[in-house]
Amino acid sequence: MDNTALVIAIIGALNWGSIGLFGVDLVATLCGGQTAILSRIIYTVVGLAGLWCITILFKEKIPVRDHH
Repeated sequence: MDNTALVIAIIGALNWGSIGLFGVDLVATLCGGQTAILSRIIYTVVGLAGLWCITILFKEKIPVRDHH
């Protein structure tokens, strides 16, 4: 689940990058505008993935063993 959420959040970040750099919202362009139901679903899924990624920050990290 962590990897899936991370991939979705990265895709969302790339979309925001395209908006910032080029003024192009790829989701809206591909799905019929920002208010189209498909666009809104994608925006919602990306937002939920971002929220899930917050939990990754607080998960206990497993220490890496040094093999000597």
